[in-house]
Amino acid sequence: MSSVFSDAISSFLAPIVDLLEDEGVSEVMINGPSEIFVEKKGLVFKVPNTFHSEDALISAMRAIAQSVGRVFDDDNPRLDARLPDGSRIHAVLPPMSKNGTTVAIRKFSKEKLTINDLIKFGSLSKDAARFLDICIYLGKNLIVSGGTGSGKTTMLNVLGSRIPKTQRLIIIEDAAELQVKAEHVVNFETRKADPTKGTTEVTIRDLVISSMRLRPDRIIVGEVRGDEALDLIQVMNTGHDGSMGTVHANNPEDACTRLETLCLMGDTKIPPDAVRKMVGSAMQIVVQCSRYHDGGRRTSHISEILGIDEHGNYISRDIFRWVQTGKDPETGKYIGEMVPCNYVPSFFEDIVVNKLPFPKSNFIAPDWLNKLKKDAA
Repeated sequence: MSSVFSDAISSFLAPIVDLLEDEGVSEVMINGPSEIFVEKKGLVFKVPNTFHSEDALISAMRAIAQSVGRVFDDDNPRLDARLPDGSRIHAVLPPMSKNGTTVAIRKFSKEKLTINDLIKFGSLSKDAARFLDICIYLGKNLIVSGGTGSGKTTMLNVLGSRIPKTQRLIIIEDAAELQVKAEHVVNFETRKADPTKGTTEVTIRDLVISSMRLRPDRIIVGEVRGDEALDLIQVMNTGHDGSMGTVHANNPEDACTRLETLCLMGDTKIPPDAVRKMVGSAMQIVVQCSRYHDGGRRTSHISEILGIDEHGNYISRDIFRWVQTGKDPETGKYIGEMVPCNYVPSFFEDIVVNKLPFPKSNFIAPDWLNKLKKDAA
C-alpha cells in the first residue's frame, strides 16, 4: 500500500486497505460510508468494511484528489483521476449522490495478459485468435466494443501488442490505462483545465489532430466517447490503416451506430447520411467483449462491417461468435466455445496473397452448431 499512496492517505483509506491489497478484487465500489461492494471474478459481493462517517469518507477522497493534483469540493463535486499505480477512481459528492459520497476504484491489473492467456481463459478460440492476428497484420481498422467492465481495455492491450515492431503507434487516452507492449509507442493523455494554475484543457480531439502530424502508422484511441469519434473515423479513412479504439455498445451493429452518434455530437457540418457512410467505410472489424451473468468475460463476436445497405442500415457479418452449450451445475459457470459462423470475410484474398496460413475451412461452422440451430428452429 505504501508504494501506491503516502502514509497519510493510507491512514484515510484504512477501512478498505485490505480490499485494495487483495489481488482477487478488481473493483471497489463505495455507496456512502456504510455500504461497500467489491468485484471478484466478474461477480459483485457486499463486504463488511465501512468508513466511520461520511466526513471520514469525504476526507479520504479529498486526500486522494490532492495527491494527484485535483480538487474535490462543492464547486468540483466529481472526481475523475488515475492513481499512481494506474488504478482509476471516480467519485461523486452529495447532494448529487443520494447515498452519500459514491466511489468506484477500478484497480490496476499487474498481470500483463497475452493472446495465449485469452485462449486459456476461454475468451477466444485458437482460430479466432489467429484470425485477429491476421487482421492486425493486414492493417484492418478495428473497434473493440462492449459494456462497462467487459474487458475492452484488456482486449485492446492484447491486440495493440500484436502490431508489427516496424510500425509507429500513437496511443491517446483520457486517463492512461493501456499497457501496450510494442517497440515504438508514443503515449498521450488529456489534461483538464485548471484556472488556478492558468492551464487550458487539452482534449482527446486535440491530441488526435496533433497525432496526425507526428507521422503515426497507427493510432489507438483508448475510449471513444465524444466528438473525437469523427477524427478517429477520418484517421481510419485517410491512410492510417489498422487504427483502433474502444466504444461502449452491446453488439457490432450498435457499435457502428454509437460511433455515428458520437461523430454528430460536435459542431460538425457534415450531413448525417455522409457521416454514416464514413463510419461504414472506416469500420472493418468489430471485436465484441461481453460480461456474462456467470461473471465470465468473453469475446462474444468477431464481426466484419461491410458498409451500409440501400436502406441506410449497417451491414454486419459474424465471422466468429461464442456459443453457450450448457451450464456447470456445481460452479454455475457457462459452458461453451467460440465457433466460426460459415462466413468467409471479404478480404480472404488478402490472406491468400500474403500466404498467411489460414485456410477457408477455418470459417466453416461445426456440425453440432448447425444441428443446434435446426433444433432451436
